[in-house]
Amino acid sequence: MGGTARPAVMAGLRELYHGPSDRAVAFRYGLLIFDLVTIVFVIATSFFALSTTIIAVDLVIGLVILIDFTIRFVLEQNKRSWLRRPGTWADIVATISFLAPLLGYSLGFLRVLRTLRLLRSYELLSRLRIDFPWFRAREDLILAVTNLMVFLFIMTGLIYATQVRINPEIRNYADALYFTVATLTTTGFGDITLDTTGGRMLSVVVMIVGVSLFLNLLKVLFRPPKVRQECPTCGLQLHDSDAVHCKHCGGPMHIDTEGAI
Repeated sequence: MGGTARPAVMAGLRELYHGPSDRAVAFRYGLLIFDLVTIVFVIATSFFALSTTIIAVDLVIGLVILIDFTIRFVLEQNKRSWLRRPGTWADIVATISFLAPLLGYSLGFLRVLRTLRLLRSYELLSRLRIDFPWFRAREDLILAVTNLMVFLFIMTGLIYATQVRINPEIRNYADALYFTVATLTTTGFGDITLDTTGGRMLSVVVMIVGVSLFLNLLKVLFRPPKVRQECPTCGLQLHDSDAVHCKHCGGPMHIDTEGAI
């Protein structure tokens, strides 16, 4: 009985995590929502003193992450390659931070890395294109905004985690977010500063990488609108909405469109 039950359970889990069915897609959307709720929880609890309730919720979230991580590990065929991915280590750090709140409580922000991986997964992106025409039309913009927001959350979390105990100007997540945005936009009010060497290096990363992501967002916002459709000849993905020939190879294109006003 047990020998036949285990393959059935594994097949069911594999279908949930990688299958194309509506139930599997709904399950993966549920994981994405869980990620977002976790981020909100990490930000909200930074404004309050550590309590028994917060620790209990931490442990529950940590257990869910641990179970999810274990299932992914078991289902993964190339485990060595999977363990080398940054997203995998983000999950490991997040799990530790939630299961050991007194030792690594403020590191839970790394959970946001997993949101990026879910949004970038081929199955979820394909499903989003099918389910939501507005996503299909604005995919580049959505991903540019996502990249910027994820970077913003990660750097804010790093600044909060490293400065909250040593910098009197960083009292909660909002202070860290305020400093990160002021630095990223090069506003630099100067009312909050990071005096340590590590803090200054974080500021440099925010300025260099953040400005690059911000400029990429502006490029997507102001460039002429494109249609994502693969050229059958050369494989070019982006074309003008009224294109009848591919700009790269000159091959004929048939783009379904309602016309432009």
